Amino acid sequence: MDPNQSFSSDLLDDTIASLIERQKGSLPSVIVIGGGISGLAAARVLYDASFKVMLLESRDRLGGRIHTDYSFGCPVDMGASWKVHFLKFFGIHVLRVFWLHGACNENPLAPLIRSLGLTLYRTSGDNSVLYDHDLESYTLYDMNGNKVPQQIVIEVGDIFKRILKETEKVRDENTNDMSVLQAISIVLDKHPELRQEGLAHEVLQWYICRMEAWFAVDADMISLKFWDQEDVLTGGHGLMVQGYDPVIKALAKDIDIHLNHRVAKISNGCNKVMVTLEDGRNFVADAAIVTVPIGILKANLIQFEPKLPEWKVAAISELGMGNENKIALRFDRVFWPNVELLGIVAPTSYACGYFLNLHKATGHPVLVYMAAGRFAYDLEKLSDESAANFAMSQLKKMFPDATEPVQYLVSRWGTDPNSLGCYSYDVVGMPSDLYERLRAPLGNLFFGGEALSMDHQGSVHGAYSAGIMAAQNCERHLLNRLGNLEKLQQDSFRHEILETAFPLQISRM
Repeated sequence: MDPNQSFSSDLLDDTIASLIERQKGSLPSVIVIGGGISGLAAARVLYDASFKVMLLESRDRLGGRIHTDYSFGCPVDMGASWKVHFLKFFGIHVLRVFWLHGACNENPLAPLIRSLGLTLYRTSGDNSVLYDHDLESYTLYDMNGNKVPQQIVIEVGDIFKRILKETEKVRDENTNDMSVLQAISIVLDKHPELRQEGLAHEVLQWYICRMEAWFAVDADMISLKFWDQEDVLTGGHGLMVQGYDPVIKALAKDIDIHLNHRVAKISNGCNKVMVTLEDGRNFVADAAIVTVPIGILKANLIQFEPKLPEWKVAAISELGMGNENKIALRFDRVFWPNVELLGIVAPTSYACGYFLNLHKATGHPVLVYMAAGRFAYDLEKLSDESAANFAMSQLKKMFPDATEPVQYLVSRWGTDPNSLGCYSYDVVGMPSDLYERLRAPLGNLFFGGEALSMDHQGSVHGAYSAGIMAAQNCERHLLNRLGNLEKLQQDSFRHEILETAFPLQISRM
């Protein structure tokens, strides 16, 4: 069949008819598109409900924007520095990726992490102005390599909290949305006593830099109306010491997975969905779940037949896709202080930077330089070697005698053709019903992914939850449509992990 032809109720050639004929009398079938944690969660739910599930992934690996690299001889997560929160779990404090923000009964990933016996490393409590690290866990330096007095950092941190609190009043006083940066400017005009000069101003810019990293976009792009509306799990934040790879492998167990299968077209009709690959091959199922990154949908890299309705297209275009990249450096020895975060303050947030110290959590001499927003895209214009050299130039501002790295890794999520960005964010002026339109199914076509999470967009547990929700909606739809009044036999992988009582392994070195 010509993959450009429509797949509709009045157009079934011999190829498609034969594909459907083979499925008659078989279990309900679903194709999951995208092998990130959302797609894997959806496939897991349906597989455990005895559905026939096929997962198609364009990369040569699973995990999507979660990618644990082992080339350093230790796990280094080059993706997923996403929001994942710390909470009390069975009376103890438990745990973004790399970080898990809220590993607790309320975090849907906590039971799976607990059952796998993975080690979590606590990095902050609930109220850290840094979002994922406590004040005492880092050291800041100026551009000349001088250590910033901790008292200045603490005082400016308190002022930053006051500024953000005042932006709430700006939001209440204005009907129209604006950027967080514009709101901060209004606050400083109204309250000149909150303005900072000299080194204190540079520290304030560093706090803004950390905020931009949280959203993977510059502050002039962050919506004032929505920036603090996430339903954040309480308890703080923690680091996945072994990375997320064990979670990915557990979810993928026994699933019919096809790597290097890039989807070009999805045709929805005749109570069937046909998925056409880039090489022209076709797969037919009773339904499909699309969990590809919102960046792929925004770029129209997948053709839909019939075309997506205007309200769905508008929702996709109205959501932002941010970018955050990492430059991981492995050294032969440790020459930096035993803190979790090393930061560089500067006159603008763009020029600020910071390194995550993995040695403190894992024992391996690895530093990870992190960049978000426009700066993350600018770094992608460099070669890997030039990017590593840049990170080293920043490091040598703090430690002039720093040794050269023996290995380095560089991520490029913004230009990666399988993601075109890191994770989603709320743009200025975003309609309030956008997420409902994104999540809405179209016939036998369902949607998942981190961008569609109910309350935790841009997070691993949000992506996981969105995949489960899409699978459950798909399951209910197919059972109702097929007239199956009795629920299919479920091996209940979900129930097994919920009932597992392994203690979470948590440390704070």
